[in-house]
Amino acid sequence: MRINGFTPVSNVQSRSQKRRPGEPASGFAPASTPETPASASTAAAASFGGIDALLALQEVEDPLAERKRAARHGRDLLDTLDQLKADLLAGRVAPDRLERLAAQLSRRKPGDDPYLEAILDEIDLRARVELAKLGIFTD
Repeated sequence: MRINGFTPVSNVQSRSQKRRPGEPASGFAPASTPETPASASTAAAASFGGIDALLALQEVEDPLAERKRAARHGRDLLDTLDQLKADLLAGRVAPDRLERLAAQLSRRKPGDDPYLEAILDEIDLRARVELAKLGIFTD
């Protein structure tokens, strides 16, 4: 398809109009009342209320974020246990790895999902058993 010419959709032309003194340029003016300055202070107070609501909303933790955090904790523990297994197979366990595993166990926060908590309990138990085998006991 070939376009040969340009034709405008509508003819829009501006008309110059003389303004009367005190009349707005666009022809539209909101109804002005003596309460206009008071409404500005009300709007300012309402904006602070909106900010408070936004700050309160930020403090509420997202349940999905909590699950991701718990899953990351479990994955980190499993990674450290895997590294510990490699150390045991090599015949030398790094002391900092044991300290890291004990620190990871102490950082666990309780969650709301019972299934995820059960899985994390099993991972924690495995980590505590491995630490106990090496003579490190945690709470």
